[in-house]
Amino acid sequence: METSAESPVPVRTVLQAVSGWIGRLGRIWVEGQITDLNARGGTVYLTLRDPVANMSVRVVGPRAVFEAAGLVTGGGPTPHTPRNSPVVTDGARVVVHAKPDFWINRGTFSLSALEVRPVGVGELLARLERLKRVLAAEGLFRPERKRPLPFLPGRIGLICGRDSDAEHDVLENARRRWPAVAFRVENTAVQGSYAVGEVMEALRALDADPEIEVIVIARGGGAMEDLLPFSDEALVRAVAAARTPVVSAIGHEQDAPLLDLVADVRASTPTDAAKKTVPDVREQLHLVRQLRDRGRRCIAGGVERELAWLAAIRSRPALADPVREVERQSERVLALRDRARRCLSGALDRAGDELSHTRARLLALSPAATLARGYAIVQREDGAVVREAAEVEEGERLHVRLAGGRLGVTVDERDKS
Repeated sequence: METSAESPVPVRTVLQAVSGWIGRLGRIWVEGQITDLNARGGTVYLTLRDPVANMSVRVVGPRAVFEAAGLVTGGGPTPHTPRNSPVVTDGARVVVHAKPDFWINRGTFSLSALEVRPVGVGELLARLERLKRVLAAEGLFRPERKRPLPFLPGRIGLICGRDSDAEHDVLENARRRWPAVAFRVENTAVQGSYAVGEVMEALRALDADPEIEVIVIARGGGAMEDLLPFSDEALVRAVAAARTPVVSAIGHEQDAPLLDLVADVRASTPTDAAKKTVPDVREQLHLVRQLRDRGRRCIAGGVERELAWLAAIRSRPALADPVREVERQSERVLALRDRARRCLSGALDRAGDELSHTRARLLALSPAATLARGYAIVQREDGAVVREAAEVEEGERLHVRLAGGRLGVTVDERDKS
């Protein structure tokens, strides 16, 4: 369609074109939360709101379609159920099979309901379980990606409902434990169609504040449907991407939204969140006193052990009476010297006696002693000793050795007898 300022088209042409484009969409299945449900005569009107984004669409359908789904009552009024009154509350989730319609006369868009199916608790739980498996496979629940909380955060961000018990529990218990703790509170919707968007916006604001060291998302207990916003995939991913540690304190101990799994710390209740986020000043003072007393005992015990060691060293004889030890060693040296002298003197005496005995034996066995008794040794010219007369010849020159000298003799006669 070509238009210009000189050749504009009428409104009906534009609306007819839009209606034709929308009509080509065909029938679709749409999921959302019911708000402003109103049954008038044979027609039911409601607004179908997106669970996450702040968007909605008008839905119109025959009363029989909604009666078949159990969303409105039929028949006449009763004391408890007046005619045409809805039986669902705002926020209930439904799946609508509808045909997109564009009302040309009014220029409005709506969905014509052909079939409506309430989303039951069992189906919601099944969806949550499937989402849980997907997020776990991506590693969003891994313990190693969780960050520790600071010991004493300078400022804590708190996301909770306005004037809620959860806000009172967190603030009161935190200030009771550490009176100087500072908070920045962001009040948001904690259930319904606006909860996810407002909580995510508050989370982004607190995460961007450099003074915030911990973010607490708190809500009191409620039905499973009321806690569904805290299992929303967009919110879970936003918490996983936050740079600031996040504490989840949703519902009571038995409640377990997906936010508990992705948060850095899970608190069973808002009161427990205050205990895990802020230390108790009384407990810390008691711990300081215990550590101080323990340090004193350790130091005193160490000093006492060193003093006992020093006293034991000083009590030893070498340090108690050094002169006495020197005297004892001197006496030992003198005793060893006297013992050595006695041993040496005895050895010399024994050696002298043995020498005298050996000398006497030598003198007794010496040839000189035999010569002194009157014997002589007869030798030939070559020095050989003559033992028999037959060994010499007459006229042979011999030498005779006496005790007092030597004689040269000539053999005149031999007597062989």
